Amino acid sequence: MKYIYRLLIVAIIIFACEDNSRDLSFVDAITAPANIAATYDISQDNTGLVTITPTADGATEFKVFLGDGTSDPVSLKVGESLQHMYAEGTYTITIEAYNIAGDKAEATQELVVSFKAPENLMVTISNNASVSKQVDIVATADFATVYEFYSGEAGVTQPVATANIGDPISYQYQNPGMYDVKVVAKGAAIQTAEYMETFEVTEILQPIASAPTPPNRNASDVISIYGSAYTNVMGTDTFPDWGQGGQGSSWTEFDLNGDTMLQYINLSYQGIQFGAAQDVSGMEFLHLDVWTKDVTVLETSLINVSGGVTTEKPVNSDLTQGDWTSIDIPISDYTAQGLTVTEILQLKFVGTPWASGTVFIDNIYFWKSPTVIPESILGTWKLANQPGALGVGPAVGDVSWFNCDATCVTARACFYDDTYIFKSDGSFENVLGSDTWIEGWQGGGDACGAPVAPHDGATPGSFVYNEAAGLLTINGVGSYLGLPKATNEGELGAGSTVPSSRTYNVTFSNNDTEMDVYIETGTGSGVFWQFKFVKEQETSPLQGTWVIANEAGALGVGPAVGDTSWWNCDATCVTDRACFYDDQYVFNGDGSFQNMLGSDTWIEGWQGGGDTCGTPVAPHDGSATANYVYDATAGTLTINGAGAYLGLPKTYNAGELGAGDTVPSSITYNVTLSNSNTQMDVYIEAGSGTFWQYKMVKQ
Repeated sequence: MKYIYRLLIVAIIIFACEDNSRDLSFVDAITAPANIAATYDISQDNTGLVTITPTADGATEFKVFLGDGTSDPVSLKVGESLQHMYAEGTYTITIEAYNIAGDKAEATQELVVSFKAPENLMVTISNNASVSKQVDIVATADFATVYEFYSGEAGVTQPVATANIGDPISYQYQNPGMYDVKVVAKGAAIQTAEYMETFEVTEILQPIASAPTPPNRNASDVISIYGSAYTNVMGTDTFPDWGQGGQGSSWTEFDLNGDTMLQYINLSYQGIQFGAAQDVSGMEFLHLDVWTKDVTVLETSLINVSGGVTTEKPVNSDLTQGDWTSIDIPISDYTAQGLTVTEILQLKFVGTPWASGTVFIDNIYFWKSPTVIPESILGTWKLANQPGALGVGPAVGDVSWFNCDATCVTARACFYDDTYIFKSDGSFENVLGSDTWIEGWQGGGDACGAPVAPHDGATPGSFVYNEAAGLLTINGVGSYLGLPKATNEGELGAGSTVPSSRTYNVTFSNNDTEMDVYIETGTGSGVFWQFKFVKEQETSPLQGTWVIANEAGALGVGPAVGDTSWWNCDATCVTDRACFYDDQYVFNGDGSFQNMLGSDTWIEGWQGGGDTCGTPVAPHDGSATANYVYDATAGTLTINGAGAYLGLPKTYNAGELGAGDTVPSSITYNVTLSNSNTQMDVYIEAGSGTFWQYKMVKQ
């Protein structure tokens, strides 16, 4: 049947489209049905007539096996029900669910049909700890099939909900208060069992979870007023008395399991006065996190005292009731109103409705995008295509619980080709291509498949790298490193809330071409996911093998760039130094560099030679482990590694080497490429006013 469905889909698309290019890959990306179940209704007339309605996420039709020996299943479309007469007994119902592509998934559940009146009815009713005014109900009983919940609300059709016996019901009231609730358990018998109680429905009046954790930021990129993530401006007063207390407004610091936040009660207006005026003209945003159950709009004003004159301007923000609202107000929203922001001394908050609602505020700070991003993080990275580059264990460096071995690396090729791009403007991208590794919690089968939102790279992210702390924060819902499921709060599962940021510990090595990353999934959990990344090396225009041009004037020295009047190697010199002109300078694609001198090169007197051809002398003998860094913008080329060089070994940035001198660990040259990057003009100022100059060509 699966293949018939797929053929039908393809046929429909082909006949419906005129375009010759038809991408049918989405058919394979459709996930199998999930959350398969069936709800029951039963006639209370001792007949055993049961109505069965199958449900599932992602299904288009069902087959229901009745479990009583009936040989053929009943086929149903989504939303359809079946009726079947059962004898008294307990049955196992099997539900097969099919998606539009014909993929099948199934589930079984119990059905009890009894002509006895329900007995031993047990009911649990509780207020939901996370959702305001929501009650959760579970009822169990012997000889019962279903139960009904009556909310006790006036003007509401009752019962408000029905469920299979033992399954939970969640119901949200419009208003808190005392209600006479009832639960009725029903089976195939005419008689029912009832439970009644007077229950108080409560409203959540304060946050039950902390505000989102602010991202890691460099100290120079933030001015913090209140919160625990950054260093706050000292001497700040979060409740200056401006007379608002006389209007019934008050203030306290609310403690949520050790996490403190500001609580402004019956908010008319409230203020915060900084310990000293702050110049926020270099910042881009004012951030604050706000929780409320009854304030709809928060007006936030900046108050400036520049030149001894007090001025202020407001910006309004809509609030989501019963949840945290993260607000980032552009500083330009204030300056566009004519406000000077060079001496901000106070903040003012005004609530709508006036003086009748309460807000909780945390994480108040000004921020800007990083101005300087370390070069080490920039570029395109991939997970190292080798065993052990992905793993998890109880400690950093320990991946004993699981690590991806050679077989795993081969099986997950679609994962190891994913790229993670860090750009110089602070933006970040997950580039996954047409497929990546999809785990079960994402609706996949732990196999390669089409990327699943929001972890599909569709939404650009940003990053902040704190080099001193070794912390890398990826901002953006769905942006991640390594595995999508690994977060600072734990591991994601089906239906989990995806965080807006994740912070990783990072260490660079091998000239910043390797990055070791770990994240503890939940503070103190002792679960450490660990990754090894390698940087993709862009092809450098220098890559290849170079020599000094075998021509007069290609080697010389003078008092200025372009002037080799002090000395230059003429045609006779070129012939005499043939052992020098065949020396090779190799720039490899992985950033490494080599001097390839062969059996002889030109040896000068300071090296112990006689200004003639001879055996290369250490450390200028090509044995150095070296690399190079080419800055095309600056026109500079740095050779790292004691004994590695271009042109003459004796020239370096501080002067010319002599016998016994300390050999520098790096030398920087000025270079100009031309002739389609096959010619390179090089000079180095060896000390002050002495310019050695070379013309090099690529072989």
